[in-house]
Amino acid sequence: MGRVARAHGIRGQIVVNPETDFVEDRFKTGQALLIGPADRVRAYEVRTVRFYQGRPIVGLEGVETMNDAEALAGADVWLPESEVAPLPQGTYYRHDLVGCEAYLTKGTRLGRITSVEGSIDRSYLVVDEHLMIPLVAGIVVAVDIAARRVTVDPPEGLLDLNPPGRK
Repeated sequence: MGRVARAHGIRGQIVVNPETDFVEDRFKTGQALLIGPADRVRAYEVRTVRFYQGRPIVGLEGVETMNDAEALAGADVWLPESEVAPLPQGTYYRHDLVGCEAYLTKGTRLGRITSVEGSIDRSYLVVDEHLMIPLVAGIVVAVDIAARRVTVDPPEGLLDLNPPGRK
């Protein structure tokens, strides 16, 4: 859902850089959040929330001081899986795309999608940690989550911008 940007103030609040289309629905008082890397998340409950310039400023149960909040800086913010709602057709959660195989429309395998980076309106697929493909309808032409396959039709020269071995 986002990433902790930094601590805010002296009362243990954090500023979150949201990576969700549903910011106001996801960050609300009483909401359970998981914070940390995927293999070591810790559960928190939202105690307070307000929004400033589109970013939530969140107070969490158990995070009482600026030092507590600073320790969370840079951590990922997740929603418990039980609370993840289905999306409308043609939209996908980033975590659903990670691990899919990317193919050209001709059938050539490009590699495995290792992450989805960028803001909501300027996301791109990262394939094998080096190839960046804009996540836009004209380039990503088919997504089959069940088959773990994403088909792309990149414009000429795009694949040459990030050859293997160059990060």
